[in-house]
Amino acid sequence: MVKNAATVGRSGPHDFILVRASAIVMLAYAIFMIVFLATTPELTYAIWSDLFSAVWVKVFTLIALISLTAHAWIGLWQVLTDYVKPAGTRLFLQFFLNIIAIAYLLTGAVVLWGV
Repeated sequence: MVKNAATVGRSGPHDFILVRASAIVMLAYAIFMIVFLATTPELTYAIWSDLFSAVWVKVFTLIALISLTAHAWIGLWQVLTDYVKPAGTRLFLQFFLNIIAIAYLLTGAVVLWGV
């Protein structure tokens, strides 16, 4: 069995489960936000601030951000592997887009926790 350097330590079933699990987490977070917005008659800064001052909301948001990053990482790898054939171009795009995904995750963590 030949392994590509870009896929060492990864497997199809692992990626499949990770993408599905991250999608479930993101769906749960989206439903939570939709229900919150639909049941809050007047959305003010104070209400929004109170919501995100709760530790469980910060943790849930951080888990959703991590899920989004993992989902994007695997999805980008799959799409770029299928549609970008020159290896150098594909590796550059994977690197660049994954750096952006990590930057979003870190920015979200800083905004949430004020690190």
